[in-house]
Amino acid sequence: DVQLQASGGGLVQAGGSLRLSCTISGFTFDDFGIGWVRQAPGKEREGLSCTSKNAGIVHYAESVKGRFTISTDNAKNTAYLQMDSLKPEDTGVYYCARIPAKYLELITANQALNGLSLYDAWGQGTQVTVSS
Repeated sequence: DVQLQASGGGLVQAGGSLRLSCTISGFTFDDFGIGWVRQAPGKEREGLSCTSKNAGIVHYAESVKGRFTISTDNAKNTAYLQMDSLKPEDTGVYYCARIPAKYLELITANQALNGLSLYDAWGQGTQVTVSS
């Protein structure tokens, strides 16, 4: 049974940090990459970052580049999104989702971050609120 469980959200002041976790089961990072997607209030989902560790692929959206860091830990079956220098506009529900690693090897960063239909399993989301 494929599952992704996102956690670690919360309320933080602007300039602060949070680390989101995505615990997976039913598949491994050998075959699948992980992406983090944000849905801000009243807006569509936005791909923020994705990675395939085995393929050495990491992509970031311009809006988070230099502030967010994606990583995976095979031993813990967990992916992370370290978020630093948070801004009020980072507020939203954060989802982790999986994408076949072979796709990430074939598509561009723009396709990986914007092609959300390529992600075939999603976690339930965790709320992040950044106060000004």
